Amino acid sequence: MYTCIIDGKLIKDREMLHGILADLPEFPDWYGRNLDALHDCLTDIQEEVWIHIQNEKDLTLHLGNYAAAFLNVLAASAEENRQIHYVVEPN
Repeated sequence: MYTCIIDGKLIKDREMLHGILADLPEFPDWYGRNLDALHDCLTDIQEEVWIHIQNEKDLTLHLGNYAAAFLNVLAASAEENRQIHYVVEPN
């Protein structure tokens, strides 16, 4: 099992977000660092992965609508791949 923590207080832009996500197990070196590529990679993962979102309000403050789109991708990916789990922790 692998755990990834996305702290909205620390994520200042999309590049930082995708930089953290690029370290997920089984992500290829050529990961496209966008939401479509994220969905593709998450649905292919064979190892159990937990993604914890901390400080969602700050993530939204820094990323705007992209934060909501990111959470939608997590939800869709978790629905398609039982190995993907995510938790949005309250601020």
